[in-house]
Amino acid sequence: MPPAPLSRGEPSADERIDVAALFAEHHLGLVRLALLMVGDQPTAEDVVQEAFTRTHAGRRRLRDPQKALAYVRSAVLNGARSVLRRRAVAFRRAVPYEPPVWSAEHATLLGEERREVLLALRRLPARQREALVLRYYFDLSDPEIAQTMGIGASTARSTLTRGLAALARALGEEA
Repeated sequence: MPPAPLSRGEPSADERIDVAALFAEHHLGLVRLALLMVGDQPTAEDVVQEAFTRTHAGRRRLRDPQKALAYVRSAVLNGARSVLRRRAVAFRRAVPYEPPVWSAEHATLLGEERREVLLALRRLPARQREALVLRYYFDLSDPEIAQTMGIGASTARSTLTRGLAALARALGEEA
């Protein structure tokens, strides 16, 4: 007695696609195809793996085992096209590369400027040096500088003014 036909037009177990055998036989060639399309091996392998995964998931819907390779090959090409489309979109949206503002040359120049300022600070009288360091390195206000140095607020302001003028002269800048 022949087996009963399957409902919904599904192929019998004998007619189903053997995706594992298809994979073993054609995987390398399909990866090469995808590689030619997308240009890098990891992405090509991902595309082929996705094509076989989808083929395996829908193997019951494939009716003709003779067309299985063509189906997987088409899935690989479609997957490669999708990758290329995503790359094109990402490329169009990408922000153009600009070199970092803090280049090695800039850092060197900045370091040199800091060294010059520190040398000029060392040459100032101790009180002016202390007032400038408290203001610009510790970001203290005039009353805080006065309290820290044990002087009056007006004396702190005048010391800062004289210190800035002396520092500008030492660095060769206009006050």
